Amino acid sequence: MDLIMGMNSGSSFDGIDVILAETELDSDGFPKAPRFIIGGSYDWPDEVIPIVRDAFENRVDMIGLNRLNYICGAVFAEKAVQFMQENDVDPLDVKVLGLDTQTIYQEQPDHRKIAQMSEDEKGDWLHRWLNGPYPAGMQMGDTSVIANLTNIDTVTHFRPADHTFGGAAAPLMPYLDFVLFRKEEKPVMTLNIGGIANLHVASKDRKDMFGFDTGPGNVVSNYLCKARTGKDYDKDGLLAGKGKINDQLLSFFMDHPFWKRPVPRSGWVGDYNEEYIKKVLENFSHVSTEDMLFTACAFTGEAVAKSMHDNIPQEIIEKTEKLYASGGGTLNPVIMNSIEKRIPKHIKMMTSAEIGIPTEFKEAVKFAILAYSTIHCIPGNIPAAGHASQYSILGKIALAPRNIKGGAYL
Repeated sequence: MDLIMGMNSGSSFDGIDVILAETELDSDGFPKAPRFIIGGSYDWPDEVIPIVRDAFENRVDMIGLNRLNYICGAVFAEKAVQFMQENDVDPLDVKVLGLDTQTIYQEQPDHRKIAQMSEDEKGDWLHRWLNGPYPAGMQMGDTSVIANLTNIDTVTHFRPADHTFGGAAAPLMPYLDFVLFRKEEKPVMTLNIGGIANLHVASKDRKDMFGFDTGPGNVVSNYLCKARTGKDYDKDGLLAGKGKINDQLLSFFMDHPFWKRPVPRSGWVGDYNEEYIKKVLENFSHVSTEDMLFTACAFTGEAVAKSMHDNIPQEIIEKTEKLYASGGGTLNPVIMNSIEKRIPKHIKMMTSAEIGIPTEFKEAVKFAILAYSTIHCIPGNIPAAGHASQYSILGKIALAPRNIKGGAYL
């Protein structure tokens, strides 16, 4: 078995998760379901947090972004090394490290326009992005900085390969779900609740899979909690648990422009940025903090249920018996209850812990298995889910100094 490491800092930007797992190639050419070994969570340095948050709001210039790319690479490397030291892991024993670094910007594809393009138009590569409908994004954290400081071969930036062929590359979870559930006879749903939530259908046939963002996970709740209480999030949903739904506020949430996008939709924390939250606070200043947070949790549940029916054929929903939830939002019982009461009653909602992957670490496991697949030239996108026109080997690879014949030191 090969040891693999994965890291994640998601759209909620609430810390860096690091995991160690093991896997090997199975007889069908894909990795075996990874066995989670250990994980750890680390804070971003205080001096870096405001720079990244400013980048989310497009307030960092080109010079700042250039340096931020290196800074984030150094932070990720530092946390990976700290994790290895704390858990007595030798970097020379780790086959590969995978992470998507820190996304600061993301555009989803216009699937309708892409579908209407002729082959000649698609062949004009320049105009796919100059004035075209293809997706794009930006992540901070240089691959070479991470590989050279950790001394582990590193794979990052998984999304552009899928973007090249019109795929949303958001979410990326469907590939891990395929690895985990490809031997199941019935479809299995998974739901990741980070800053943005995403829902997936895993199947033994990749052509029958789905994956899409559903809207907010905990981003709206977190931002409102910060604005009203000064706390970064509503721990254990304690404030929301004392509230009740405000129907006018929920209607406002469900009128968000996200719902006007063609399916499968991709979201980003920028959809619920400072300007949006300010509008909520101004328009609904009379609503108590408890009711506002309860309604924000209800928004997450309503969005999951609506997106499920907007994206997944009814016959597949009816065949599905299990949904495994993961991500930080699973720690908020109000969010979990709001989802469970709105999805079809025959679907049993559980967490990924029941299959051996702690809920807070599934995203990091995903990047570890994607990196392992990349170095074995296995495509990590699911075109049926993201609507890419073909399979792609995802990620950018940087080789570690340990590969230098004769050694790296002078």
